[in-house]
Amino acid sequence: MKLKTAYKVLNKISNVPFGDLFSAEDMELIVKNKGKTGQLLELALGMRLSNCGLDFEDGELKTNKCDSFGNPKETVFIAQISGMIDDLLQVYPFKDTYLFKKISNMLYVPVCKDGQPSEWMFLPAIHVDLSMPVYSELYEIWAEDYYSICSQLKRHVESGKDGFIHTSNGRHIQIRSKDAKSLCGRYHPIYSSLYGRYVSNKNHAFYFKKQFVKYIRRAFCP
Repeated sequence: MKLKTAYKVLNKISNVPFGDLFSAEDMELIVKNKGKTGQLLELALGMRLSNCGLDFEDGELKTNKCDSFGNPKETVFIAQISGMIDDLLQVYPFKDTYLFKKISNMLYVPVCKDGQPSEWMFLPAIHVDLSMPVYSELYEIWAEDYYSICSQLKRHVESGKDGFIHTSNGRHIQIRSKDAKSLCGRYHPIYSSLYGRYVSNKNHAFYFKKQFVKYIRRAFCP
């Protein structure tokens, strides 16, 4: 499915309580699976629960839990960094990074989960396309965040007490730990070929901070 198609569909059903939007059978599934956002969106878009993922043919999907006013209750996951750690430590140009690929054209969908599942609803989606002039200020913020975070990571690795990366923040974007223990009770450390050693004892990921949600809702919410 194309991103623009999903944008039109979701905005037609925004602010509609799930009890009015989904069938009784679908509502049972939502309650059973604790309202997993990906499954909710598949149902809303008429994509009968698949394993193909929800990212679109021409862009990415980002969601998060919010209140009825659209205020975010959590940060927004972007991507894990273990596979791009050396790109970050070498400070690849922002436009050449996997991070840029993940956020340059995306659909942000806030999901209000206040009250009972039948009262939940999608709020208006926001399409962010960094190739458009209207998003030039946002591009500058994210590029600045990226280069600042790379600088912080390099400083942690090269002069930190333990030589490991740690939480690094920009205005809208941050890197922080994201890992779960494997079946053998271990985390997933990050190895840097550039430095020839581990630079973290657990995986980390890029996230959008809550400030990102507040900014795009203020600037671009329909």
